[in-house]
Amino acid sequence: MNTDIFAAIDIGSNAIRLLINNIETTGTTSDFKKTAFLRVPIRLGEDVFTQNEISEEKKQRLIDAMQGFSYIMKAYGVTAYRACATSAMRDAKNGKQITDIILNESGINIEIISGREEADIIYEAGGLNDVIDKSRNYLYVDVGGGSTEIVVFSNQQKITSNSFELGTVRMLVNAVKADEEKRFKTWLKAVYKKHAPLSIVASGGNINKVHKMLGKRDKEFLNYTETKVLFDALKDLSYEERIQNFKLNTYRADVIIPALRIFLTVGKICKVNEIYVPKVGLVDGIIHHLYSEKNKSK
Repeated sequence: MNTDIFAAIDIGSNAIRLLINNIETTGTTSDFKKTAFLRVPIRLGEDVFTQNEISEEKKQRLIDAMQGFSYIMKAYGVTAYRACATSAMRDAKNGKQITDIILNESGINIEIISGREEADIIYEAGGLNDVIDKSRNYLYVDVGGGSTEIVVFSNQQKITSNSFELGTVRMLVNAVKADEEKRFKTWLKAVYKKHAPLSIVASGGNINKVHKMLGKRDKEFLNYTETKVLFDALKDLSYEERIQNFKLNTYRADVIIPALRIFLTVGKICKVNEIYVPKVGLVDGIIHHLYSEKNKSK
């Protein structure tokens, strides 16, 4: 049996995440085991989407977090890692300068990836593997703080993908460009016309939380109606009431509203009833990408 210890870092617009996996390979079978996961809600997008750059305060918090992640990876004996920065760092005019500082101070090399590459890596996480009906067409929808990535999956093949500057933090600070929502809806209508009927495979911390709030078991679908009922209940409450009545964390109680708005927009336009929540994301995709790249090099 061979064991690899891989790490993935996702520097998002709402939070940054570190995932460490042990991958045990016996013959042709590989078992991915999560050994550590850490989430730090820095919200880089709050600065970037209103000021076009990351502030000194958030820059220092990010540097501190990356130094901490570096020590944690060493402690776990990580053999390979990949760190990817997404929407906020793509937009920040000082993004490259900050990644250079982090490389110098922590040794972590950060790639600022495009929206399309982000969508492709998320897809590699394999969230569709447990979907029972392989003949169905699916939209793999990941809603982040700065952007939404969608992969169209048909006949067990990736057909196309797209990235939109619609994200939870971007929406909260009213920084969505005037024509972006129109582009989003127009693209969805074209996908529906070509690939209906569709189901949604949904990823992101907010939809994972919704799945839990609605009392769903693992691999149990959400449906559009119950998700819309929860959204209507939440949006009529204040931020403080959502925390008190639904026991939401402070970093979740505001972003859950725009996240649900995006998922429900996809569901309405594409006439989707089934929403599958595999609870995977960019960090899981990075781990699978590292594993596949290692096997290619053999």
